[in-house]
Amino acid sequence: MEIAALKGKAAQIRMDLLRMIHGAKTGHTGGSLSNTDILTALYYRVMLVDPKDPKWAVRDRFIASKGHSVESLWCILADLGFFPKAELDTFSRFGTRLIGHPNNKVPGIEMNTGALGHGLAISVGMALASKRDGLGYRVFCLMGDGEQAEGSVWEAAMAGAHFKLDNLVGIIDRNRLQISGSTEEVMGLDPLDDKWAAFGWNVVSIDGNDMDALVRTFDAIPAVSGKPTLIMANTVKGKGVSFAENVPHWHHHVPNDEQLAMALAELAASLESYKQEGKV
Repeated sequence: MEIAALKGKAAQIRMDLLRMIHGAKTGHTGGSLSNTDILTALYYRVMLVDPKDPKWAVRDRFIASKGHSVESLWCILADLGFFPKAELDTFSRFGTRLIGHPNNKVPGIEMNTGALGHGLAISVGMALASKRDGLGYRVFCLMGDGEQAEGSVWEAAMAGAHFKLDNLVGIIDRNRLQISGSTEEVMGLDPLDDKWAAFGWNVVSIDGNDMDALVRTFDAIPAVSGKPTLIMANTVKGKGVSFAENVPHWHHHVPNDEQLAMALAELAASLESYKQEGKV
């Protein structure tokens, strides 16, 4: 997909996830909106995956370590055909596969996540296996910034550098908000870029809601041979919905009927502008 089409796809996915959360009356709205551009770039442009063969041996792997923000991922997997799109209507309902965290009973999900701090360690193991088996696949791990307070993240970071895993990409959704407020007030992280660099990673800091920047950065990987890459994706929590942006309350908040209509109208206008951009 070209950039304008990717932007339009991200707007569509945001509309889908808002409808899904509204229908289920539950969901992590703010973080899913902030990570949508990242996932859109990965799944529609960067990663080698096949919805018809979800267990393809050489597929790239994606691990959503910040598993609570699964709504954007469900919508993307459905849109790509990993499972029927109508199944999104079952999100968080009794008996559904589409629970509030990634569930490996669903095609396209590599591991169950939700307890924060575990995704990167699993990703290190997968990337190491790819190297040792000579399969060549890459592993992308999306983490939250609040998650960086977990010690297990840093053990995995140390291992990733030690094993020179340049097929491993860590991505931090750096929206600076967590459920209880600002990350810097809850547990200060800055200078986060320098900390990851000190652990031996190649660190690239970008606007994580800028599709051009995301594509350029992903296309350049591995930027440094023998080093894993950490993308500091500076994002806006609630991105794409003006009244939800940078509002901690929207971490786990369900839009009412009026708010849903307002949000969908905003996103529909964005989608139309991206369609016009693609025609230029």
